[in-house]
Amino acid sequence: MAAAGPGPGPGPGPGGSAAAPQGLRGWLRSAFRFATDRNDFRRNLLVNLGLFAAGVWVARNLTDIDLMAPQPVP
Repeated sequence: MAAAGPGPGPGPGPGGSAAAPQGLRGWLRSAFRFATDRNDFRRNLLVNLGLFAAGVWVARNLTDIDLMAPQPVP
């Protein structure tokens, strides 16, 4: 018979929570915890991918603008 002990299940700690968040308050709490956890690889990966995607979007959508062209006089 196996002894009861800490298993591979989710627990309170980095990357896991004790229970699934319920309602808006739980969602906001988990989002705040996710955004402020400094040792979270997933957060860093998502933030870097988001910044990269924003940079690609800006580069693709603002290439038509000529910043050196003279501005029209009102």
